[in-house]
Amino acid sequence: MTFVPPTFRPLHEGWTLSAAALPDGAPDGLAAALADGVPAVVPGEAHLDLRRAGLIADPFDGDNEAAQQWVGDTAWRFTTTFAWSDDGAARHDLVAHGLDTVATVELNGVAVGRAENMHRSYRWDVREALREGENTLTVTFAAPVPEAAARAARDGALPRTNHHEYNQLRKMACSFGWDWGIDVAGAGIWKPVGLDAWSGVRVAAVRPLVDVVPGAEGGHDGLLTVHVEIERDGVRPDADVPLVVTVTDPDGEALHASGTVPAGETSAVVLATVTDVRRWWPVGHGDQPLYGVEVTASAGADVAAWSGRVGFRTVEVDTTPDAAGAPFVLKVNGEPVLVRGANWIPDHAFLTEIDRDRYARRVADALEANVNLLRVWGGGIYESDDLYDLADERGLLMWQDFLFACAAYDEGPAMRAEIEAEARENVTRLAPHPSLVIWNGNNENTWGSVDWGWAGRLEGRGWGDAYYSELLPRVLAELDPTRPYSPASPYSFGDYRHPNDERYGTMHVWDVWNRADYTVYARYKPRFVSEFGFQAPPAWSTLTAVVHDEPLDPFGPQMLVHQKANLGNAKLERGWQGHLPDPTTITDWHWTTQLNQAHAIRFGVEHFRSLTPHNTGTILWQLNDNWPVVSWAAVDFDEHRKPLWHALRAAYAPRLATLQPRASDAARAAAWEGLEPEPDTLALVLVNDTGEPYAGTFTVTREAFDGTVLAKATLEAAVPARGAATLTVPADVAAFGDPAAEVVVAEPDDAAAGFATAYRHGAEVVDQRLDPAPLQVRAEATDGGCLLHVTATSYARDVFCPVDVVDPAATVDDGMVTVRAGRAVTLRVTSGVGAPDAFAAAVRCANDLLLPPEGTRP
Repeated sequence: MTFVPPTFRPLHEGWTLSAAALPDGAPDGLAAALADGVPAVVPGEAHLDLRRAGLIADPFDGDNEAAQQWVGDTAWRFTTTFAWSDDGAARHDLVAHGLDTVATVELNGVAVGRAENMHRSYRWDVREALREGENTLTVTFAAPVPEAAARAARDGALPRTNHHEYNQLRKMACSFGWDWGIDVAGAGIWKPVGLDAWSGVRVAAVRPLVDVVPGAEGGHDGLLTVHVEIERDGVRPDADVPLVVTVTDPDGEALHASGTVPAGETSAVVLATVTDVRRWWPVGHGDQPLYGVEVTASAGADVAAWSGRVGFRTVEVDTTPDAAGAPFVLKVNGEPVLVRGANWIPDHAFLTEIDRDRYARRVADALEANVNLLRVWGGGIYESDDLYDLADERGLLMWQDFLFACAAYDEGPAMRAEIEAEARENVTRLAPHPSLVIWNGNNENTWGSVDWGWAGRLEGRGWGDAYYSELLPRVLAELDPTRPYSPASPYSFGDYRHPNDERYGTMHVWDVWNRADYTVYARYKPRFVSEFGFQAPPAWSTLTAVVHDEPLDPFGPQMLVHQKANLGNAKLERGWQGHLPDPTTITDWHWTTQLNQAHAIRFGVEHFRSLTPHNTGTILWQLNDNWPVVSWAAVDFDEHRKPLWHALRAAYAPRLATLQPRASDAARAAAWEGLEPEPDTLALVLVNDTGEPYAGTFTVTREAFDGTVLAKATLEAAVPARGAATLTVPADVAAFGDPAAEVVVAEPDDAAAGFATAYRHGAEVVDQRLDPAPLQVRAEATDGGCLLHVTATSYARDVFCPVDVVDPAATVDDGMVTVRAGRAVTLRVTSGVGAPDAFAAAVRCANDLLLPPEGTRP
């Protein structure tokens, strides 16, 4: 979105990487290998250059992470030479859009700038340091791990999670490692760097803010308020600078508005009104029309310009207290949006490896899983305009954290100045994007200040609240008052409330996973869940490409390198207890843990959504991975959609049917005052997150696994648009005669209604008398892959084909499908090399975990 003027000259060629200072313990021979430098790619990162030069192995492979810790202990120097000739421009600025992180910049041996923050850009006037002919540019980075530790020693350490002092630097927190992330804190010129030659006037910043007001004949008009900041070259400081704003609608029709930056001033506001505007809507609520915006500023013959896009919509979050506490209701154009979200982390541990195409594939992963919002988590980055542009175009809502995560942060003047600078720049940069609907102050820091024992460790120092309660709201009030702001996630929107109180605002649910069975999700009645999740390994091909333990074992040394959560694989084992049989082979361990992750999240999502409208949203932790790892992700690093992704797609369907335990009126009346009554009935809950009401019937049956109908009822349903309805299942249908061999099924009588079949089991898989081999699979070759025709001879739970075990590049269109006796489904596999019969042989279901040891798959 940021306009790069025609005079900007990227300096991306001819770079070399060398070590300014190697630590003790660096590999033998490294100093000699780096003496003359190795080729470096800019934008890029030191790890990647070392890998290309053959000086390190793949950081993601095996246990290379530990062997390469010296990279983060090294001060790195990037150097290039370039030719320059004076073109007569009044100003020649060196512009660094992203330096990671603490850096000294020299031009021809003269120090011209210093950077302290990877989350902002820097601009230095270098006209006096340039010389005709060859010039040498050097960027020297302080070793990030020792630098962070030195600042902690100098200023006093502050509470944090993880093992490095990441909160001492304005560097991507998860580059130092996280409970899903590899520790590859390094250095690099991670965004474009170059020379900007200009005269007269430069457009320094543009903030086009939108509003929508009633128009003629029931329509709407769009109000565009364009804030323009300029910089003058000092030659003509007393001249007016005319501004022209051109707004182009989706059909190419343009309107123009003008303004002036008065002499001696550096900013102005230009207003434009778009009559009968086409409003921008989230996915599932309407279209996403985008309007082009171009700004030109003139100083005599010198013209500077900026261009971008906007979408006209209003956005707010309603936290008005009600009888149950206080909700968290996101509204776009005045219409409540039921959030079906996923948390987003950087999509690669090395940020420069993420291109627009990779972002586009992740956006597709989100939208095809029925996700309508991504929360950009505060331990990563202010995300790329590529991601935001794609979200604008597809209607995917974006929630952006400011970059504070799971730690206390220094409130001293130097840190405060950097944080204000990064906030101002990124609020301005992201302001045009209609998909951005929430700014959030921090991730879990407010919660941490209450529950994580910080008080005694702070010794009276601030922990960052001055940013969340004062600085950031002030910056947003000045620069972008059009979007709501939440001080934290979780946050309860009130004085003296616990920040993670389920009755108010947003909450995080982490006792499930850390210590509780996933059925504990059902004990919560949150207003909005902005984090919750459960782990599983990545796809088999992703895992085995980087873990080489012989034999492969859940607690093997390399396996544990790729499991960053504390006692993570032990928690996986605890998590399946009572739900699934103990696996006897590594392949069954892999399937068991992936299946249990999918079951846990499906259970939680369906419960939370069944509370609509008391609950107005869930944001799963997490959509994606940044390296090959056992994690909470739905899509692994190699871009395979795990069973969780398929379960999430079903649970996040705009129209959801779910069978849930509920307390009857009699149970509620009998409950002691102030106590929650125990569930004693079964209800069919219908959630309708579409713009059309639903009226129809459901057939609810209790069936044996062989398909025999044991009881049956028809339920009449009427569900408002963006609403929910609860229907009581008759007792004779709901009451299991043999819980281990029966299932309650609720099926819409109109298959086109958009509701999928709902199931309620009387027992967990481990206790069910399921046929361990209920599937017949016939493969049919097609152009580009095959069709798998899967027929169930008995009730089959969670049919899934892990296509990557045949072809790591293969994909399958469906999964985690339950098939009743005598019924069939067809799975479409896309693959250029896999044999159809091999895919057929790979098909699994929950039932096959019940095979006796001698019948277990190898």
